[in-house]
Amino acid sequence: MSRPPFLDLPTCARAYRLATGRGEFAVHDARPDGPVRGTALLVPGFTGSKEDFLPLLAPLAAAGYRAVAVDGRGQHESPGPREEQAYAQGELARDIAAQAAALDAGPVHLLGHSLGGLLARAAVLEDAAPYRSLTLMSSGPAAVAPEQQARAKMLIDALTTLTMEAVWQAMRDLDPPEAAGETTPPEVAEFLHRRWLGTVPEQLIGTARQIAGEPDRVAALAAVPLPKHVLSGAVDYAWPVPQLDEMAERLGARRTVVAGAEHSPNVDRPEETAAALVAFWDEADGR
Repeated sequence: MSRPPFLDLPTCARAYRLATGRGEFAVHDARPDGPVRGTALLVPGFTGSKEDFLPLLAPLAAAGYRAVAVDGRGQHESPGPREEQAYAQGELARDIAAQAAALDAGPVHLLGHSLGGLLARAAVLEDAAPYRSLTLMSSGPAAVAPEQQARAKMLIDALTTLTMEAVWQAMRDLDPPEAAGETTPPEVAEFLHRRWLGTVPEQLIGTARQIAGEPDRVAALAAVPLPKHVLSGAVDYAWPVPQLDEMAERLGARRTVVAGAEHSPNVDRPEETAAALVAFWDEADGR
């Protein structure tokens, strides 16, 4: 579970509901003071939300990029139905396309973190036209590592029999290894609980099935003529870093490993992560 280090929006950003052809989505929209060099759409991971990108918003805006972080359907502050089929990968991919269109900024730089990378990949494979580039951040070629698959399946079982509040403690037990010993500020701990309770159970069940059973779609993605970037920390519990290295080679993608970061470079090393993103986006735009 990603833990944002703080919850305050930077002065360059505002929170609102983005109206799209597929419903409204809660977003944080950060804009530069001067000319906009490009627009990026940031898609969060499993059990995550737009708040996971808070540390990136100010440095991206300072570099001239509009950055829009979104809650997917049924995720935190975005509404969603109580039907698992509503969270099929194709449905969530089409939501991303609708979000990109609603930004009214032309093709956007698409970034997906963890599960969000699988969804972003699906969106690009369905139709690459809405996107200027694709960054897969801490997101691998297929299903997560076996230990994480087992945890996802345990969570599915718990969610089908218990209430969200009852599952909360079990979810804490499913935290990744690097979370041990972390000190979470009280306001962030309260936010994590609130976010969990605000997420639709069927969204969690449907997306847990995806991270546990995702097929390898790298060859199909490699055939899409779009600039690609594989970015990760130096350690990753969900997809081993050598697996991410190999995926980048198969994709012919730019590869960035952020020193000192683990599964959430956006939280662990935001300045370095933002700099790597800006360098890639500038290159994709021919600067």
